[in-house]
Amino acid sequence: MPQPLKIAIAGALGRMGRQMAETIAADQRLELVARFHRPGSVGEGLVERDEALALADVVIDFTTPAASAELAKACAARGGPALVIGSTGFTPPELAAIAEAAKTIAIVRSGSYSLGLNTLTGLVEQAARALRHDDCDIEILEAHHRFKVDAPSGTALMLGEAAARGRGIELDDVARRARDGLLGPRGAGEIGFAVLRGGGIVGEHSVSFLAEGEMLTLSHAAGDRSMFARGAIAAALWVARRPPGEYDMRDVLGFGAV
Repeated sequence: MPQPLKIAIAGALGRMGRQMAETIAADQRLELVARFHRPGSVGEGLVERDEALALADVVIDFTTPAASAELAKACAARGGPALVIGSTGFTPPELAAIAEAAKTIAIVRSGSYSLGLNTLTGLVEQAARALRHDDCDIEILEAHHRFKVDAPSGTALMLGEAAARGRGIELDDVARRARDGLLGPRGAGEIGFAVLRGGGIVGEHSVSFLAEGEMLTLSHAAGDRSMFARGAIAAALWVARRPPGEYDMRDVLGFGAV
């Protein structure tokens, strides 16, 4: 039997950090070698970040955009380990820092680690390609728990990017992220976003294609966080064997051109 892949978890005290630890412990392909949280965090077997990086083959990171960007820099500075990033809501400078780190190490970054959601992304791109913008409007609705800090969600933006790719346009040129007041008629070709926050919703996403007389809706609902943990593990096993570069779940699942 091959040696298990050595995994460190960033954000170990967070919801996804705890779920990752539980899921890794049940997988014989993996060994959880370190858990770390914010600088100065103590207890529950935590270590400092640099110690964790020295022990791991791959770090799995569901923290915050700023923390993920700093972690990518730290991993790149020492030439590894590889990195799986599940944070969302990045600023352009943070994305640039991750892209720079990916010149040295292999990084998977995705708005979602769900197999179902990544399949939905492919279907949305195909539908957007088939349904012309002058005949069909696109609206994206997402719902999450009350503690989520970014909106629209990274997954909603991933779906918006897929719809924009299908139409051969840039999402930033057509995205309508909020509506309030007297706005006039809906702009032609817009991709609209709507957001719900409340309770303990793990994650729900739908993309509607609305034409005169008919509507097509593609949707996905997450039952619990274990689905994201399983996807992150698949990404970790995949990225450990890859050369430096920035990848996403389409690459992990064989949908992208690698």
